[in-house]
Amino acid sequence: MIDVANAGALIVYLRERHLLHADEVPHVSALSGGISSNTMLIRRASSENLVVKQALPKLRVAVDWCSDPRRIHHEALGMKWLARFCPPGSVTRLVFEDFEEHLLIMQAVPEPHENYKDLLLAGDVNVDHVIRFAEMLAAIHRESFLQREIVAPIFWDRSFFETLRVEPYYRYSAARVPESGSFLAALVMETFNTRLSLVHGDYSPKNILLFQGKMVLLDHEVIHFGDPAFDVGFALAHLLSKAHHLRDKRPLLVQAARLFAERYLDGLNGLEWRTTMESRAVRHTVACLLARVAGRSTLEYLGIDERVKQQEIAREMMKSPPEYVSGLINEFHKRLNCQ
Repeated sequence: MIDVANAGALIVYLRERHLLHADEVPHVSALSGGISSNTMLIRRASSENLVVKQALPKLRVAVDWCSDPRRIHHEALGMKWLARFCPPGSVTRLVFEDFEEHLLIMQAVPEPHENYKDLLLAGDVNVDHVIRFAEMLAAIHRESFLQREIVAPIFWDRSFFETLRVEPYYRYSAARVPESGSFLAALVMETFNTRLSLVHGDYSPKNILLFQGKMVLLDHEVIHFGDPAFDVGFALAHLLSKAHHLRDKRPLLVQAARLFAERYLDGLNGLEWRTTMESRAVRHTVACLLARVAGRSTLEYLGIDERVKQQEIAREMMKSPPEYVSGLINEFHKRLNCQ
């Protein structure tokens, strides 16, 4: 099996498949930030840059976490379909897929670009960015629901959602924090009983690049047809965790969470499941707030005291979660400021 981190071997591989010219010598470098794949940037002198991504069987975290590398082909499928639902230029173009080496090659996002997570952690809370972040997710959920007869059979498999989200986030957290067990077990059961739309499964600021006014969505290996409330909770937990961490920017980030929820829900107007989905989004947000400090993949920017506090708040909120997202955000903010 090819090691894409070996630049020489990777160049030979690309030439043999006519993805590079015979005499072309590109600059190869590793892209940082991912825990589930080896990802390499191929900088070319006279053609568009490429990204090579190869799924790892064991993820780069402190605890054991394994997942079938065939999930990379699920991601390739997601790239093709998400391009139909997202604004033009919001999804990178798939160039090549190798079913034996479990890798894909995509168009690289041109430089210079910025990572949305990095901007938020630097305190750059741009209202326009928040709105587009919300509207893109609403478009994915709305349009895939409207085309569900076609989309659902293609993305029916949820095995990667189980190994990359449900087990490491919810089941593992329940084992580490036993008082959360009944809440998380009920949420998992409800999630697996709900099939409404495409679910990205990794909709977070770290998977958004900003280039020339466009948001580009990355990392689709957990995509499936299921409960859109998971995406909402996953994204909100990221915004609220950053509000927790950045005390000086807390009011701005809390307001960003409110705006995200409002614009997302506005994008679902006319769909019959909009209202019922909101209460599940609340519970997924609370679950993800806990999972990001007690699960297999913890947020690296939260310090020890912050992790303890966030776990305490999440556990308390599980006892009587608010009905609406606005209430959840207000309560989380209040509890942060009271401690």
